[in-house]
Amino acid sequence: MAAATNNPLAASSTDNAGSVSQITLPIAGLQVDIYGLSELATAATAVTCLWLHHPRLRRKEDMAYIANDMISAFNASSSSPTRGLIAVAFDQRNHGSRLVSETANEAWRQGNTTHAQDMFGTVSGTVLDTIHLLDVLEGYLFGAGDGPGALASGAHRHIDSNLVLGVSLGGHSAWQLLFADPRVTAGVSVIGCPDYMNMLQDRARLSKLQTYTNDGGVSFLGSKDFPRALIAACKKYDPKAILFGTGDISTEPSTSEQDRLRPILDSSVRGKRFQVLSGGADKLVPYKAGQQFLDFFKNASSGWYKDGHVFVEDNVYPGVGHEFNTEMRQAAVRFVLETVASHSASGQTAPPAKI
Repeated sequence: MAAATNNPLAASSTDNAGSVSQITLPIAGLQVDIYGLSELATAATAVTCLWLHHPRLRRKEDMAYIANDMISAFNASSSSPTRGLIAVAFDQRNHGSRLVSETANEAWRQGNTTHAQDMFGTVSGTVLDTIHLLDVLEGYLFGAGDGPGALASGAHRHIDSNLVLGVSLGGHSAWQLLFADPRVTAGVSVIGCPDYMNMLQDRARLSKLQTYTNDGGVSFLGSKDFPRALIAACKKYDPKAILFGTGDISTEPSTSEQDRLRPILDSSVRGKRFQVLSGGADKLVPYKAGQQFLDFFKNASSGWYKDGHVFVEDNVYPGVGHEFNTEMRQAAVRFVLETVASHSASGQTAPPAKI
């Protein structure tokens, strides 16, 4: 039986939520929550933005406690008065203030026959929404010495680095965003998956879809439950499909395969930092769904693609289900603080967006 969708934030979402300043602004047609503007030091002219992607069936407000954890820890430990950290959350498509169909957020077992398309549209849509907000956020917050986060002195503030943290549905979009935009240079995927096709194929098996049981899943990809157009979309946005299409993942690729993969990795993930937090007992997004891709990714980053300077931290928590528990939260805070500190030390400026 396919696992039901629980709230992976339920065990944590009441802790200290709201103690960091928060404002909501209409930006490019979206209601956007911004955390930590009031806490920016007056000398902080370089700002790191942490983008928070919420789980399926949740909303932007559910990410408040994560913003609080991250910004409070940063402000308590930062040794660089010229560096600040803010966090941003918005409702994913068909969630919260953007809900148009409750059925479209459900899975196959709950009667949603277009589950694969609907969920992928939300994931890739979140990526596109984030990219658009990346283009305009600084102008709304700081302007030309104006805006709610502008300095009274008129000194220029600039968002020079971006991270993403996503949970469950947001973990999938975190993976995709890291492959999509060079301005997002680090991310935390919590109970997310970099291989959408494999994850949904396994879910189809557990849901006993006829398109899977007919032949053991051989023809599932390209069926009515996972149409060819969705395969094409995966090849555009999803990490595994970007690199391997519908083919097998080679964890130890040949020299010629390395030559094929290298320019793709160069254009998408060179120099980036990844933290992957997974529950060892997660039945909804099982670690095994993305394990082969992660084996490839870790082997590449520590071996033949070591010169790409990709950092991968892959943590699996035994006995933990589909949740973002306290131990995971602590690991995520550490990773974010280490990453922001590296930005301060290097004076990093993010590259421009892909056009």
